[in-house]
Amino acid sequence: MTNILTRDARAGGLARRERPVRPGLVLAVVLIGQFMAVLDASIVNVAAPSIHASLRASAAGLQLVVAGYTITYAVVLVTGARLGDILGHRRVFLAGLILFTLASLGCGLAGTAGLLIALRFGQGVGAALMIPQVLSLIQRTHAGPARARAMSRYSAVLAGGAVVGQLVGGLLISANLFDSGWRPVFLVNVPIGVLLLVVGVRGLPHGKGEPGRTLDLPGLALLTPAVLAFVLPLVLGQPERWPAWGWVLMAASVPLVAAFAAAERRVARSGGTPLIPGRVLRVPGVPVAIAALFTVMTIFSGFFFTLALHLQDGLGYSPLRAGLTFAPAAATFALVSLNWRRLPARAHSALIVAGFAAFATAMAGLAWVLRGGGTEGVGIYLIGGLSGAGMAAAFSPLMTRVLLRVPVELAADATGVVVTVNQLGLLVGVATFGTLYLNLAGRLPGPAALGAFRHVSAHAEAITFLALAGLGAVGVILAVVHIIERRGATT
Repeated sequence: MTNILTRDARAGGLARRERPVRPGLVLAVVLIGQFMAVLDASIVNVAAPSIHASLRASAAGLQLVVAGYTITYAVVLVTGARLGDILGHRRVFLAGLILFTLASLGCGLAGTAGLLIALRFGQGVGAALMIPQVLSLIQRTHAGPARARAMSRYSAVLAGGAVVGQLVGGLLISANLFDSGWRPVFLVNVPIGVLLLVVGVRGLPHGKGEPGRTLDLPGLALLTPAVLAFVLPLVLGQPERWPAWGWVLMAASVPLVAAFAAAERRVARSGGTPLIPGRVLRVPGVPVAIAALFTVMTIFSGFFFTLALHLQDGLGYSPLRAGLTFAPAAATFALVSLNWRRLPARAHSALIVAGFAAFATAMAGLAWVLRGGGTEGVGIYLIGGLSGAGMAAAFSPLMTRVLLRVPVELAADATGVVVTVNQLGLLVGVATFGTLYLNLAGRLPGPAALGAFRHVSAHAEAITFLALAGLGAVGVILAVVHIIERRGATT
């Protein structure tokens, strides 16, 4: 009897200590964590010259400092989603946050390029554990209109972090706090990560994972090299002048993906839990919507990457001034992402089409502005604002539609698929449009040749923007197909 009373007392104590879930607090914790992870993919770009000078990193080493995070993030992302299902989303999110924060501290204190590269890989693993849990935690703590509003905020953070990263990086490098150069770019994550950990331990909902979920080791063994074979050449191809091994790896990714798909079908037939359940891709309208999301992110990264090159290398802007040039696009992106749901529901489909069309128009407008050899004047800010609004109008409703249509039990798997596709879109945008710009512009000049080079750079950027406008037109077509499919599924 005493033992029973003791157990009851303990159970009562645990019940009293358990706090009610506060959806607003959960949303703040996971979105700030997501913002840090997205920010770190772009904030290092403006710090690269300082890192090169400080650590004497080679060209390949510097590229790995910048891209190592993205490579690891893309490869581990789907696995991170499944681990959340198995171990619990709260537990995996906090584990990823701890790893990301510790790796950020190590990056800020690193004394050699090799150590910095290794720690950047560690940051990527931490981010890949955190990010897939964000939408799962949102879907489990928000319902109805509150979930839709949370999804809009998620979309704004996901894409806006990349823009803000360039601005924040420029501010931190220009400030040179305590004569620390590039190190605050990483160290800024530490106090934020510690605060999120303290709040997250108390505020995130508990969960033990879903019964019957397994890691799907055969799928993991095939997906990891498939993604790596595709991503690695995209990241390192341009600085290495597109060597033969890169093309071989990209070609090898095709049979690896086919083998992965066959292995996933076998796992499903045997009653297991495949890493990417076919049910996610069989939801009406989802495959085309995912293709449209991939297009948005390819456009997004191609636009910001090539414009940053033109501003800094073509026009000689400082990192801070270049970052401020992106401010109108960031502002309109956030404004549209947070307010598009105020429109009537019947207008949301048209909004996606209008978003792609607005971006294509903005790119054509920028190409026209660049014909004079630069981007001076108010035109770049006005057209940049239109491009940000267009990207948000296409991206935010698409992302919300995909994830709201997926059942809650598939939330983590859908998150892994969508975020992986988004990440691959970012890489493809940088690789394809970055290569186009650099091939047209030729070798980037030193300061003495800057005056003559700005016209060459402007010409290269104008052609690149016309290509981006063409991809925006493809997005319009995908959006129309998506609308037709949705209407067919509801009739």
